[in-house]
Amino acid sequence: MRTAHEGAARGTPPTEAAPGRAASSALLGEIVHWLDEAKAEEIKVIDLAGRSSIGDYMVVASGRSDRHVGAIADQLHTKLKERRVSARVEGLEACDWVLIDTGDIIVHVFRPEVREFYNLEKMWLAERPGDTQAH
Repeated sequence: MRTAHEGAARGTPPTEAAPGRAASSALLGEIVHWLDEAKAEEIKVIDLAGRSSIGDYMVVASGRSDRHVGAIADQLHTKLKERRVSARVEGLEACDWVLIDTGDIIVHVFRPEVREFYNLEKMWLAERPGDTQAH
C-alpha cells in the first residue's frame, strides 16, 4: 500500500494512492490532538489534495514564545517517535518557525509574529488561477 506522497512521486493514479490518505488522516487527528495537549494556539489544517503532491495535509500552529514553539515541536517529535513515525525537524535552533515533516503531513509551528509575516494559510488556501468558474 502506498501513501499519496509515494504515489505522486511514482506517478501512481490518485485512486491507487487513496488508502494511504486514510492512514494520513488518522495520524493527522493524533497530531492535532498532540498540538492541543501542548497548548499550541490557532491550529489550522490545510488539505493539500488537488493543490500539491508534497503531502496530504499541512498543519499550521502557533506557540506564545520561542520556548513554547520549541517545547511544542519537541513534544510532537517525541510522540511521533513513540508511534515509530519518522519525521524530519528543522528550525529548533532559533524556534521562530519549526517544521516537522512526516512525508504526508507537514507541521509548521510559529511564533505569532512570524506566522503573521509568512501567512502560509493565505498562500495555501487562496484560489488558484483557473479554479474560479466563469458566470
